[in-house]
Amino acid sequence: MPDTLTGTAAPAPDFSGWACPLPLRDHPRVVMGHGGGGVMSAELVANIFAPAFGGSALAALGDSAALTLGGARIAFSTDSFVVRPLFFPGGCIGDLAVNGTVNDLAMSGARPAYLSCGFILEEGVEMAAVGRVAEAMGAAARAAGVEVATGDTKVVEAGRGDGIYLNTAGIGLIPAGVDIRPQRAEPGDVVIVSGELGLHGVAIMSVREGLEFGVEVVSDCAPLGGLVEAMLAVTPDLHVLRDPTRGGLAAALNEIAGAAEVGISIVERSVPVPPEIVNACAILGLDPWYVANEGKLVAIVPRPHAEAVLAAMRAHPLGARAAVIGECVAEHPGMVVARTALGGTRVVDQPLGEQLPRIC
Repeated sequence: MPDTLTGTAAPAPDFSGWACPLPLRDHPRVVMGHGGGGVMSAELVANIFAPAFGGSALAALGDSAALTLGGARIAFSTDSFVVRPLFFPGGCIGDLAVNGTVNDLAMSGARPAYLSCGFILEEGVEMAAVGRVAEAMGAAARAAGVEVATGDTKVVEAGRGDGIYLNTAGIGLIPAGVDIRPQRAEPGDVVIVSGELGLHGVAIMSVREGLEFGVEVVSDCAPLGGLVEAMLAVTPDLHVLRDPTRGGLAAALNEIAGAAEVGISIVERSVPVPPEIVNACAILGLDPWYVANEGKLVAIVPRPHAEAVLAAMRAHPLGARAAVIGECVAEHPGMVVARTALGGTRVVDQPLGEQLPRIC
């Protein structure tokens, strides 16, 4: 089969040697679900990108890579943003790009410092829209305490893009004594979320589809560095931090459980989901636990520190609605289970693809 980018013949991947038969063997071409942050994304990374690139830093598969450079420990992350529409209640693609990358750095406990920014513009996009996005990025960077230090601009032909795509990369310093990564979760740890879930994904969908739910749903897009600093001030021994973006809470918890080979048990009624999100998801046929967030985090905290960390989170504006939702357990390693209000249990699966495409 000729390569559609170069026009030269390219060898086809050997699907027969892949460990998992789904979903990649059934999809010889990329589909939207491969970008959804669920099982399909994980298979794509595990079977194509990780073997091609190699390296121990990439193998950790955290929100950002923790690296040592010149004696300093730094976090390094990159992300691309293709959200549609460009502007939505609570933000736009510009501040989303800044906050998304800053938050990935913060999930390693790093203090974000510098960002790069790449604009991919479609021929014909209005200059006013480009200006609004750039101004939003600058304001978000100042609010997060970071500097956009370098960048790039490319233009693609009309019809070959979707107005504006962004890529941002960021670096930050990891304080001494901080070791935050998904492999550190262990039985007995407490699971905390920083606030109400599902706001970003539903805000995007409401604008994209012209839906009204009786109250305006606003994205929770925000930088989490200050909240993380408040938590680290209580103890540097936070085991895991994760921002539940694509795939939502369910994807984040499954990734942690799989990486640490622990079970996670969640109390269903303890998970904070605002009524308007419950109602909107019921109309749309969605599960709020799988809907993306852009200003929330999941923390896995040693039990002796959990109460003090929760208090510190609730004292911060971005953690005022923080709640304990469960614990890590030795049973059912690699699996997330929810205890229902009726006393039963249900398995919280990793999402296959993505409920709401193009939300970041």
